[in-house]
Amino acid sequence: MAVFGGANLGSVSFSSHLLNQHSCFLSCPLKLLPSSSNRTSLLCVVKSFSGSVTAGTDTSSDQSLLRDDAGPPRMSTDWKLAKAYCKSGDTFEGEVEGFNGGGLLIRFHSLVGFLPYPQLTPSRSCKEPQKSIHEIAKTLVGSILPLKVVQADEENKKLILSEKLALWPKYSQNVNVGDVFTGRVGSVEDYGAFIHLRFDDGLYHLTGLVHVSEVSWDYVQDVRDVLRDGDEVRVIVTNIDKEKSRITLSIKQLEDDPLLETLDKVILKDSSSGSPSLSSNNGDTIDPLPGLETILEELLQEDGIEAVRINRQGFEKRVVSQDLQLWLSNTPPSEGKFVLLARAGRQVQEIHLTTSLDQQGIKKALQRVLERVP
Repeated sequence: MAVFGGANLGSVSFSSHLLNQHSCFLSCPLKLLPSSSNRTSLLCVVKSFSGSVTAGTDTSSDQSLLRDDAGPPRMSTDWKLAKAYCKSGDTFEGEVEGFNGGGLLIRFHSLVGFLPYPQLTPSRSCKEPQKSIHEIAKTLVGSILPLKVVQADEENKKLILSEKLALWPKYSQNVNVGDVFTGRVGSVEDYGAFIHLRFDDGLYHLTGLVHVSEVSWDYVQDVRDVLRDGDEVRVIVTNIDKEKSRITLSIKQLEDDPLLETLDKVILKDSSSGSPSLSSNNGDTIDPLPGLETILEELLQEDGIEAVRINRQGFEKRVVSQDLQLWLSNTPPSEGKFVLLARAGRQVQEIHLTTSLDQQGIKKALQRVLERVP
């Protein structure tokens, strides 16, 4: 494993109005401007996803970010090496020479690469959560980090690095689908939450995603209503994509699905009466949920379905979806009887089928019906 080091930057800073903390990166290598003194004047080209801006910044250090012998041929050779690392996926160890609003500056031969803060291993921020990312970055100057090249674009002078991906093989080999972790919420997005996974050594080495649909059995309109940065949660691993270095997680799958075999398990008991809010069809007609009547009529047209009857209904204390949902019982047909559950909002109806079909046959029949019903 190669170790790349270089001259210390001394004090390197950029004007705050020229940098966006979350979406900027440093184009490398830096260009040297002529100077009448021994001090080196540096021109730093800073780009963001929304545009580009050029800032001339003087340093008081006598040492250049580029090595004395680093000319165009040397740089071209080093870009070829960076591209080779990017293609092979090999890791290297690089020295942190400085930082800016968006990430760390890392030595790579005559080039200076950029490591965005989100590409740091989560153990760094989770170990000292009271510190800001810039305080953490300051402590890392001079450190040697394991790194992987994510992007090596010589034309646009972009050399993007990742510590997180460099450590992925080491820790992901100990993670399997079905494993349960204690995790810490790293960030919350519209589509879900990123969870840092705590390992046996007490450190958070990997990050996974809990999609919004896997946060709770309850209907979640905004993940931020349920999870916040820093929250501790228990998660189960549902998928591992080694090619893309991604882990998919679930919170709700560690809880019982409220839609189980019967309404006795679906309806939460009323704490005052101790009994579920159920009503049975004892000769009285239960009006089907909107859209359900057409589905039941079509089911009767299927071979093997002899009778359909709404047996009971109830009202839950939770709302999973306002749309009509149909659920198959986990219990196989017994003596020609089978149970379906229909649900919309807080209302749930238990439907009894008289059928000669097995569970798979009922599922296929219901799928055909749903294809016919608009």
